[in-house]
Amino acid sequence: MGMEILLDKRKQELVRSYIPSDGSLKSLALFFDMLSDGTRLKILSALSISSMCVNDLSSMLGLNQTTLSHQLGKLRTSKIVDYRRQGKISFYYISCKAISDILLTAVQVAN
Repeated sequence: MGMEILLDKRKQELVRSYIPSDGSLKSLALFFDMLSDGTRLKILSALSISSMCVNDLSSMLGLNQTTLSHQLGKLRTSKIVDYRRQGKISFYYISCKAISDILLTAVQVAN
């Protein structure tokens, strides 16, 4: 025996239209999984101020370059960060402003 829905039909349709597709849900879960690691959050916090090369990030965050490169690779695969080459040096940056906005909102909520 099913339960009766108390929402009116308009709100039912609105709720249904806002629920992401399975593919979108997987992408969202991966995105938030990337934000669930303290090291990656440190990296993103630094990159929200300025694009940086691995050497600068390593020095600023006190991380060895192997760990940093591994985490940057994960963030790049997830399309959260990207890089541009300038000669022999790669400068990493957050791929879109919306990600910085999400981080700022999360910090405000957490504090």
